[in-house]
Order: sequence, then structure tokens, then C-alpha cells
Amino acid sequence: MTMVTTAMAAATVTAKARRTPALVMVAHGTRSPAGIAVTEALAGRVRALRPDLGVRVGYLGLVAPSLDEVLAGLRGEAVLVPLLLGTGHHVRADIPAAVASAGPRLRCRTAPALGPHPLLAEALADRLAEAGREARSPDPVVLAAAGSSDPAARADTARMARLLALRMGVRVVPSYVSGDGPRPAAAVAALRDEGHEGVSVATYLTAPGHFSASVREAVREPVRESAQDSVRESARDSVRESVGRGVSDVLVSRPLGPHDAVARLVVRRYQQACAGGCGHPGSSWTPVTSDGRIRTV
Repeated sequence: MTMVTTAMAAATVTAKARRTPALVMVAHGTRSPAGIAVTEALAGRVRALRPDLGVRVGYLGLVAPSLDEVLAGLRGEAVLVPLLLGTGHHVRADIPAAVASAGPRLRCRTAPALGPHPLLAEALADRLAEAGREARSPDPVVLAAAGSSDPAARADTARMARLLALRMGVRVVPSYVSGDGPRPAAAVAALRDEGHEGVSVATYLTAPGHFSASVREAVREPVRESAQDSVRESARDSVRESVGRGVSDVLVSRPLGPHDAVARLVVRRYQQACAGGCGHPGSSWTPVTSDGRIRTV
């Protein structure tokens, strides 16, 4: 009887999955094996939350399968959830181009980028705690994002900084590894020049890779130089103390990764898209209800 029940349950899940739009997680792509593993681990968490869905990962570059390849293998309906933290070129151009190339056989809707969102603030705060930041610390935080030349993407990062500030009850300064805006090292140095010794850095990236390595590497020497410059007019022993300290006591969190809050946000974006609450201009879609059924007019 148990085997029959199990078989019937599996058949029910399979039949429902056929009616429900596939969830395609769109990742940036990285040459880092650790970054790929983290992305796949996040997909695993999403599957655990929604075992009824067909969950796939398509990469925008450097990693197979590409988003184009994933979409080419699908029929019917799909929701694309970008594992991106702001609205930039990938969301505005690359993803719509991939959707257009899929042709009329696949009806797609694209959810907004993951960030900014309070669930990401939850994940960022947890990552800082894991790195050793004291829960009641009053010291400011530098939010280190990849960066973009797109003003909308920088605005998204600034909004994420405000959400994290609300979550933690401290000042949060946005910074960017590339593009326009202050670099993480400069932001840390400026806060230390103001007298904040316990500055920590929240890595606002989805997975380890080139940018996360850049956050740690870029902070080191510029902070030492700025510390030396800022106290050059002080006593020599103060200079030596600042330079010798370096950034060994600057806490830098790891990327968001497969945090439960991130997985829940992916599912939420999917559900919102299925309900028609979001979508990328130019995407085509047959309206569906929140459980994936075709909505009749």
C-alpha cells in the first residue's frame, strides 16, 4: 500500500509540474568553481522549497548551460528569476534577448532582479554575524557591490544599503568594486578617518568569484595608505600603529550564497511573476494564476 501511495504522490507531483511554469534561475556566470557550486546549492534550496517545480539554472556567460540553451530545451511556460542584485544591462538587454530568441514555442515572464529586498538584508546581516560582527555593534557597515555604469543599478544598491541600515540599526555606506561610485576601500578608510574603528564590510554579491576576491584584495592597501595619510600630522607612533594594524580587524562577510532567505526570495519572485505582478517589458506571457493554471478571461 505504501509503494502504491508513494507512486501516486510522485505521479501527482509530475503532473502538476507539467502544468506549472518552469522556474529558470538566471545566473551571471563565473570562472570560479566555488561560485558555480554556490549557485547550484542555491538552486538545490529552491527545489527543496518548491519540489513541485522544474527548477533550472541558466548562465549569462562563462558557464554551461547558457540561458539560451536552457530556454531552447523548454516548451510551454517559464518564469525567469535573475540572480542579480540590481537592474542593469543584463536585466534590461541580455535576458530579453534570450527570451526573444526562444521564439513563440515558449511563453516567458521575467521577474525583477533580486535586490533590493528586505530578505537580502536578513541574509547580509546573518553573513556579517558569521564573519564575527557583534550583534549590538554600533559601528557602521560598508556595503560592497559589484558596481555598474547604470544609474538604476547604483540606485538599487543605495536602496539596499538603506534596507540593511534599517535591519541592523547602524549606518550603512554603499560602495562599488567597479563602475561609478566610491570603492569599498575608500568607504572603509573614510569611516575610519571619522573615528569608527570597528567598520565591517558586507559583501553584496550572490556567489564567490572575481568580484568577491576583489572586495578583499582591494580593501587592504588603500586602507593602509589612507590611514597613514590621515594621521601624518599626528605623532610618529600613531602613524606606525595605524599602518601596522592594516585591515586585519576589518570583518568582511562572505557572499550571500545559498542562504535560506535568498532561496525564499527566489520563490517569492517566481510566485509574483506567475500572479502577473511583475515582468520585464517585451516578454510574452499567457496570464496564469499563482498556481500556474491558465487564467481565462
